[in-house]
Amino acid sequence: MVLAELGTRITAAMRNMTAHTVIDEEAVDIMLKEIASALLSSDVNIKLVAKLRKNVKARINLEELATGINRRRTIQQAVFEELCDMLNPGRKPFEPKKGKPNVIMFVGLQGSGKTTSCTKFALYYQRKSWKTCLVCADTFRAGAFDQLKQNATKARIPFYGSYTERDPVKIAQDGVEMFKQEGQEIIIVDTSGRHKQEASLFEEMQQIDAAVQPDDVVFVLDSSIGQAAHDQAEAFKNAVKVGSVIMTKLDGHAKGGGALSAVAATESPIVFIGTGEHFDDFETFEVRSFVSRLLGLGDVGGLMNAIKDAGLDKQPELYQKLSQGVFTLRDMYEQFQNVMKMGPLGKVMSMIPGMSAMMTKGREHESQARFKKFMTIMDSMTDEELDTENTTKMMTDQRVMRIAQGSGSHPQHVWELLEEFKRFQKMVSKMKHLKIGKNGEMPQMTRNPQQAMAQMGKCLDPRMLKQIGGMSGLQNLMKSMNGMDMSQFTGME
Repeated sequence: MVLAELGTRITAAMRNMTAHTVIDEEAVDIMLKEIASALLSSDVNIKLVAKLRKNVKARINLEELATGINRRRTIQQAVFEELCDMLNPGRKPFEPKKGKPNVIMFVGLQGSGKTTSCTKFALYYQRKSWKTCLVCADTFRAGAFDQLKQNATKARIPFYGSYTERDPVKIAQDGVEMFKQEGQEIIIVDTSGRHKQEASLFEEMQQIDAAVQPDDVVFVLDSSIGQAAHDQAEAFKNAVKVGSVIMTKLDGHAKGGGALSAVAATESPIVFIGTGEHFDDFETFEVRSFVSRLLGLGDVGGLMNAIKDAGLDKQPELYQKLSQGVFTLRDMYEQFQNVMKMGPLGKVMSMIPGMSAMMTKGREHESQARFKKFMTIMDSMTDEELDTENTTKMMTDQRVMRIAQGSGSHPQHVWELLEEFKRFQKMVSKMKHLKIGKNGEMPQMTRNPQQAMAQMGKCLDPRMLKQIGGMSGLQNLMKSMNGMDMSQFTGME
């Protein structure tokens, strides 16, 4: 993720502050200086950084804090809230109305990923049963209509454009009118990429805006643009009424802080973020979840939504096996498939508190590839090998060699898979004491929460438990997932 380095530096600054024996004004000033340095290094506008420092100081008056209040937590919460405020303009994004034509115009700089974002946006709503369509009003860039046509055809979305008409205003008008008559609900108008110095293109954008009278203007912003983002965003805001922002290229390694400045310049909320070239690399944006993941605090709400969207919250057969402590290679294969359904591994890991630190920067794709390699190896196994509960005895050298040849792998990779499986199997064997119900519920968690949490802690890999934050971190995670009253877990730090 493009802002991962920024998140790591801010988290480190807060962790260094909590290491102080006494949390005083000096410790807070050192932390704020480190956070400001991290933000400036990531190209966040200097005025915004100064404002954040001032606001955090105003939020925490150490002298007025009552005795017994956790100062560390209060300061961390203040930093979290101010980062949220930086990304929250206080305006609600436009919400399209079902059954009516909603015209949405996309604007942005050249090369910001605007045309691809148009298709992703249309596909997102199409999957939610909206009638969506695309209009190509970009006559400036060679191949623009071809790109939109190719994307729309691939995503099976109706589109309109012209190879002969050179007036983008007329194309936009004709396309919007045609789709309105067809009863389309979300009509997306893709305009030419432009630069704030190009007066003629800005004038064209204003003419299209006046002709189609969009319900919302979406500013597509390249997250790697740097300090220039603030001025560019301001120029677009002064030219047309920008109502929403989409940040793109968040899968790269650029600094990305300039994008945060642009949000403040347009005074418009971010509605989506693009995290890759594929149509599925498109996420809805929620400020608190984004900042929480940025700081390595996880996003349990987003994780639960991802689990539900992938249909993983209803697996009675798996829950029954877990309650019996049974785990086979087929179960492992199915769980790998389930994790893949939830999206990129780096994204899933960032949603679990403390787990983003375990995912080495830039290694997310390697971990995903390892999953796929293991699944390919398991594809070469027989039903007997996949379903046996005694894998260690069954897997002889001859079988491993046959599986390696069948999957085009080295025998060492097969042994690596079997070692990984042993770890999973050992963990699952301990889970039978949790008495998991057929719908994943754990009655023992209500009857004897302390014992249940202690047992759950034993099931987890010690390294994973440490990353989550020990037993107290596990309690907080369970609290977020279940909405339980965790006052019952006192004395388990």
